[in-house]
Amino acid sequence: MTSELIINTRPHETRVALVENGMVVELYVERETGHELMGNIYRGRVVRVLPGMQAAFVDIGLERTAFLYVSDVHRGVLTMDGGLFPEEDSPDRNEQEQSPAQMHHMRPVEDAHIEDLLKEGQHLMVQVAKEPLGTKGARVTSHISLAGRRLVLMPTVNHIGVSRKIEDREERERLRSLIDDIRPPGCGFIARTVSEGNSKRKLKSEMDFLLKLWNNIQEKMERLSGPGLLYRDLTVSLRAVRDLFTREVDRLVIDSADEYDRIMDFINTFAPRLRYSVQLYEGNEPIFDAYGIEMEISRGLGNNIWLKSGGYIVIEMTEALTAIDVNTGSYVGKRNLEETILKTNLEAVKEIAYQLRFRNIGGLIVIDFIDMESKENRERVFTALKEAMSRDRAKTNILPMSDLGLIEMTRKRTRENLVRFLTEPCFYCEGKGLLKSKKTVCYEIFRDLERVKVNSDTEEVVYVMVNPDIDQVLREEEQESVMDLEKRIHRRIIVIPKDNFHLEQYEISI
Repeated sequence: MTSELIINTRPHETRVALVENGMVVELYVERETGHELMGNIYRGRVVRVLPGMQAAFVDIGLERTAFLYVSDVHRGVLTMDGGLFPEEDSPDRNEQEQSPAQMHHMRPVEDAHIEDLLKEGQHLMVQVAKEPLGTKGARVTSHISLAGRRLVLMPTVNHIGVSRKIEDREERERLRSLIDDIRPPGCGFIARTVSEGNSKRKLKSEMDFLLKLWNNIQEKMERLSGPGLLYRDLTVSLRAVRDLFTREVDRLVIDSADEYDRIMDFINTFAPRLRYSVQLYEGNEPIFDAYGIEMEISRGLGNNIWLKSGGYIVIEMTEALTAIDVNTGSYVGKRNLEETILKTNLEAVKEIAYQLRFRNIGGLIVIDFIDMESKENRERVFTALKEAMSRDRAKTNILPMSDLGLIEMTRKRTRENLVRFLTEPCFYCEGKGLLKSKKTVCYEIFRDLERVKVNSDTEEVVYVMVNPDIDQVLREEEQESVMDLEKRIHRRIIVIPKDNFHLEQYEISI
C-alpha cells in the first residue's frame, strides 16, 4: 500500500492530506485566524464547580470556559496553588495508538468527588483533550502529556508503555527496559511506534528534550498570575511530520519553500533517515488539484454519496448523532433481491468507513442498512464493517446489526468534523436544509395580498416583486388564481421579477 503526506501551505491556511492508494483518508486544516487547541497547555482558574455533574468549568483565557470532568483531575492538584493528532500512543487502550492529549482517561481519581478536589478560584495546569465542538467549550484534563517523535512524556503518571503496533515481544521488552533505566523516578513514558529499533542514546536525547520542555512549562506556570497559555503544540504541518510521517508513509510532498525548510530542520533533528523522503512541490498546478484532493474535499461536503453499483448513502448530522441511510438507488442486481441488497450493503460498508475517517465524524452513529432476511447476511455486513473500521486509528465501538437492519456505533470525537469546520448554517433556510416550494411561496403572497386594506372604492394597483422563478409560476400556473384575487381585493396586481431576490423573498408595495 502506497501512502503519501501532501501538505498545502499558505499564509492564511495549512492543509494536510494523508493519501493511501490514491485516496484521501484523512484531512487536517489549520487556519491562521484560529489555531487548533488540542494539545495546548494552559494555566486555568476554576470558575464554577458542578457537584451534580461531577465536573467544573475552567477559565483558560479563551472566549468560552473549558470543561473538566472529575475523572480528568489529577490528585496533584490538591497540593497546587489554590489559587494532538488523532491517535497516538496511550496505555489506556492496551497501549494502542492514541493522541497524547487524549490520555486524560488514565489513573482517574477513585471514589473522589469534584467538590472535594476543586474549589472556585483555584488555579491548576490543564491540557486540551478535545477541541471546542459547536457551542461547547474545550474539554481539558490535568493529566499532562508531551509528545516527541519517539516518546510521550506523562509527568503525572508513573507508567511505562509501548505502542501496540510494535508487535515483536522482545523489542517491546527491550524498550521497556531502556526507558525504565534512563527515566527519572515517578515519570511516565510511552514508546511510540517509530521508537522501534532505536538506540538508548536516541531515546535518552529525546527524553532529555521532553523533560526540559516540561520544566519550562512548570516555570511559566509559576510566573503567570492568571489564566493563560503555557505551551502551544506544534503547527499542523510539523504535527503531521511528528505523528504521521512514519516508515509506512513513502514520501511527504509540500508546496511551500519556507515550510519545507522548517520541516527539514525538524527531521534532521529527530528523524534524519526520512530527509530523503521529503519533496518540495514546484509544479504550476495547485498541489491539491494535482493529486485530486480538491475534488475529494468537495465530494466530502455533500449529503449524498453515490456508490459504483448505482446505490447511494445519505449522511445527515445532528447535534447528538449522525444518521447514515443506505439505498439501492438505480442498482437492480442480476439474480435476486437478497443478493442485490447484500451487494449494496457490502459496498456501502467500505464507503461508510472511508467517509467516517475522512470527514472525522465522531460521537453516536446510527447506520440504516437495507433490510436483509438472512441472518447470515446480516452477520456478513456487521463483520465487514468491523474489519473496515479496524484501519481507523480513532477508537470505535460497533454493536451487532438489529433485526431492523440498524447498526449503532460510536467513534471517538476529539475535534470538529470536516463538514462543520468548512461550512456554516445556511442563512437562507436557517439550517433546515430545505426551501419552501414555489407553490408555497405563491400562496403566502396571496395571503399577504388579502391583508392589504382597501382605502377607496376606486381600483388601485399593487406591485409584487418576486424571484424570477416565482414570477413564472404566477404567470403560467397560477394565472387564474391571480385574476380571482384581483376581484376580491379590488386591486390590479402587477408582478415584477427581480433577479437578485432569493426564492422565498418578495415585496409588496402600493
